Amino acid sequence: MPLLWLLIIGAAVGFLATRILKVNLDTTTTIALGVLGALVGGLMLRGLIAVAGIGAGFVGALLGALVLIWAWKAWFR
Repeated sequence: MPLLWLLIIGAAVGFLATRILKVNLDTTTTIALGVLGALVGGLMLRGLIAVAGIGAGFVGALLGALVLIWAWKAWFR
């Protein structure tokens, strides 16, 4: 089933991309480029989300440590 969705999305994206860039390609090439573009774009987006997740975890940890240190200074000193 995921392969079928990849083909459908790839065909739609390839069609839209060829229209946006005003390129005339045959149907097979349009679908192939759309599917490859979906794979490349999906991998890039997953990588960016992973990096953003790591960065968000770091910021969250820093904020948590700052709050705990502030609370420790305010209540126990």
